[in-house]
Order: sequence, then C-alpha cells, then structure tokens
Amino acid sequence: MNLTESLLHALKAHGARQIFGIPGDFALPYFRIIEESQILPLYTLSHEPGVGFAADASARINSSLGVAAVTYGAGALNMVNSVAAAYAEKSPLVVLSGGPGKGESRSGLLLHHQARTLDSQFQIFREITCDQVRLDDARRAPADIARVLANCLRYSQPVYIELPRDMVGEPCAPVVREAALLVDQEALDACVVEILERLSRATAPVLMAGVEVRRFGLESKVAELSRRLGLPVVTSFMGRGLLADADAPLVGTYMGAAGLPEVTQLVENSDGLFLLGVIVCDTNFAVSEKKIDLRKTIQALNGQVTMGYHTYPKVSLSALVDGLLARVDVVEKPFPLKRHAFPRGLIADAATITPTDIATAVNDLMAEHGKLPIACDVGDCLFTAMDIEHTALVAPGYYATMGFGVPAGLGLQAATGQRPLILVGDGAFQMTGWELGNCPRYGWDPIVLLFNNASWEMLRTFQPESAFNDLGHWGFAEMAAGMGGDGVRVTTRGELKAALDKAIATRGRFQLIDVTIPRGVLSQTLARFVAGVKRLDNPQ
Repeated sequence: MNLTESLLHALKAHGARQIFGIPGDFALPYFRIIEESQILPLYTLSHEPGVGFAADASARINSSLGVAAVTYGAGALNMVNSVAAAYAEKSPLVVLSGGPGKGESRSGLLLHHQARTLDSQFQIFREITCDQVRLDDARRAPADIARVLANCLRYSQPVYIELPRDMVGEPCAPVVREAALLVDQEALDACVVEILERLSRATAPVLMAGVEVRRFGLESKVAELSRRLGLPVVTSFMGRGLLADADAPLVGTYMGAAGLPEVTQLVENSDGLFLLGVIVCDTNFAVSEKKIDLRKTIQALNGQVTMGYHTYPKVSLSALVDGLLARVDVVEKPFPLKRHAFPRGLIADAATITPTDIATAVNDLMAEHGKLPIACDVGDCLFTAMDIEHTALVAPGYYATMGFGVPAGLGLQAATGQRPLILVGDGAFQMTGWELGNCPRYGWDPIVLLFNNASWEMLRTFQPESAFNDLGHWGFAEMAAGMGGDGVRVTTRGELKAALDKAIATRGRFQLIDVTIPRGVLSQTLARFVAGVKRLDNPQ
C-alpha cells in the first residue's frame, strides 16, 4: 500500500463517502491514485470555491467527513473562503492539497504557485483549520493521518493535509484509528445532575437545538431527550432544518424580532433556556426582542458545558446527551404542541411573484410530491426558506458567504442520492451557478429556484441609495440549455406553478427556474430582520 492509498482508506474508514476536487500539476500524482484505486468516488467541478462548498455540504448533510482535493497555491488558496465558512460553522471538512516535492523544495528556485514562501499556504490554513499535517515522512504518516482525522471529527472543524508530490507513491502502513477520548464520568455525572436540577426548577424551560446536533449525528437522540424531558424545542436560525424528520416537540425557529412572535416569546421569557450545540453569534441572537442573559442559560458547545459562572470542560455533546438520556426515563409534563401553519395554496394567477409566493409554491410541491432537501444561499432566499415546511437544509446562516447554494446542492445530491432543491439569488448565481454545467457528467438533476431581482437586494435594504447594488438582468434561463439543463423565466404566479410542476416531473436534467421578483419586494421575514438590525444600530 502506498501513502495515498493509506490516506484514502483512512478517509473512508472515518466516514468520507466521496471526494470533490480540481486537479493541478502538484496534485496530478495523487489524483491519479484516487481515480485508479476507486477507493472513493471523485467528482471534479469547475472552480475551487465550488469544490469547498460541495464538500462542506456533503459533510453537513451526512454528519461525516467531507473531502475537498486541490492543487498547491492557485488551487488551495482559491478555496480559502469556503474553508473559512466550514470553520466558522463547524463542518468537518478535510482539505487535501498537493505540494512541492522535497527535492524541488530544496532547488533554490521560486516555484510556480508559491506565494511568499513555500510554507505560506500551510500557515494560512493554520488559521482556518483545527489541525494540519504535511505528509513528508511515510513512517510517521499513519499516526499523523489518524490524529488529524480524529480531530476533524472530534471538533467538527476543517483540517488540512498536504501531500508533497514525490511522496504520494511511497510505501506506507495502514492507518490505525485513534481511540476515543476517555470521558471523566464523575464530571459528566455532576454536569448532568446540575442540568436536570436547573431544568426542574425552571417554570418555562426551553431546548434550543443548534448545528452541533447535526454535526455529531445526534438528531434522533435529541428528539428522544426532548420528549422525555417534556420540553418545547426550537432551532436556532443556523440550525433550521434540524429535527425535520424526527418525532420532537418542535415549535419553530428562533429569530428574535424577525421570527414568529410565539417562538420569540417562548425563548425570551424562558427561565431555563438550554442551548444544545448552538453557536452564540449575531445571526442567532442579534435581533432578539428582549436581550437574553446568557449567564442564566445552559450552554453546551465546543466540547464543554457552561452554566452561570462556571464551566464543565471536556464534556462532549455526544457524551452529554447520552448521560442525560441515561438519567431521564419518562415524560413528567409533556409540552402541548401547536404546529406552525406554513403558507400553502398558491393562487396561480397573473400577479407578480413575491418571495412568500415562492415559499407557498414549494410547500404545495412538497405536500404533493414529498420533501426535498434544500441547499440555500444567503440573502432573501434564506429568509424565504424560513416559510418553507421543515426539511433538511444546508445554508451558511452565520458566515453568510455568497455562492454556497448551487455547489452545495450538487454536494447534497452526490452525498445522498436525493434530488435537491436549490434556492439562490441572482448575485450569488453569478459567482458559482456555472457549476450546474457539471450535472450532465454525473446524472445530477437539481431543481434551482433563482430569485432574480437584478440586484444585490439584501445589501440594498441596508443602503438603498447606492447604485452599485444594481446587477441588470442576465439571461440565466437561456443559458441553461448550454450547460445541459432546462431553463425557464417566470414572471407570474401561474407561470411559477407551471414551471415547478414541469420541473418535478422531469428527471435527468437540471431544471433552472429564473423567477423575476420586482425590485424592493422582500420576504416578510427579511423585512423584520432588517428592521431589527436597524433598530439596534440606531437605538432611540
């Protein structure tokens, strides 16, 4: 077995199911082994940011390793933003980069794709990954690979692995997986007892589920825990899509002033708010109607639990949930659940289309044909997704990078085999929408709803006087055929329904529905979110 094969087998053993990549000269030797060994399937895309987003989405949807393979310098550095998004949002992404061989590194010549020094790339990725290794010693490589992949899963954050191109074929022993970290049982027991005591004293306890619940594959266990505790459950904004198919007392998504009033009041009036895997960031909490005193919450995140003024370190989310389940047997006070009614029944007339109409049309579609997983970009398409029935969703809700949606949708279909629905704005589509051209090679056939207001409309909401937010109308629908799909532009609600009906009935080609939305027309959720942010920026 050579070094690359040892690495590929280790990736598969740690949960990787495919590799997304773009080759380059420093990466050609290990790409050849990936292709010839067939240990993991390889999907090549068109631009490195899309590779990173697709691999990130595959990691998110399957709660397992995502793998992005690129070349040195021009490839890896082109993917920095995608990796930064995965780091910020705690996605277990493995970055594989080719690198200069040991011999050429000592040549004394500057090498093409080199930035400041040959180590510049390694140092840059040190900032946005939780562990890094250069595989320049085949004897040490198995232990290094085991450590890096263990940390990727342990912390659910990206890692960086560099393969010098003269090392890829070196003989190498198999990778032995690292043993799981031992749990301090006494500390865990004390933590569990204190949490249960705090929840029992609370008159209005609430459980908020965040992204770590999905990252560590805990949705079914958290659903069971919420039922046993009899607690109402909300998701954070970033956690939207969690528990969509689980039997949990889920009442909605907390968005403060931008969300449903009953959910906002439930969270902000709670005297026992249990934040389970919730990233405490501005998109989750910045527009709260009433400031939440986080010192009075229970926070389980980043491998520790904080209550009040003290912290239990080294308590993983998995161990905590298992510990709670071991001590809670029956429901003592089940929460009377009232499900939110999402908009349904689109009137298919000649009226112009609003974001709410899109959500209504999607809800109608899924009610008739079954749920679709959603890959969503940022902007009003993401806020519109809050009006769509709970279904699996991947989106950069905190890091908020544009360009995520389309390649993430491709990553979803490659990882799950399910047909995804992609929600994307016209500005983001200009960045990475062209990755749809890879669909015919792999048989992918996503349905793409392109929110087209010829504008960076969310930016305009904060600075309406600026003309640089104007984008103009591109012929996206007409371009679809050249990329191997079908495209249609719709301007009325009747046309939108007809296009969705045709799209769901057509398999084997991607379906691009270019939805014309009048400039200045926002979803109600985005309008409330913007008003909340402006109120914070300009307090009375």
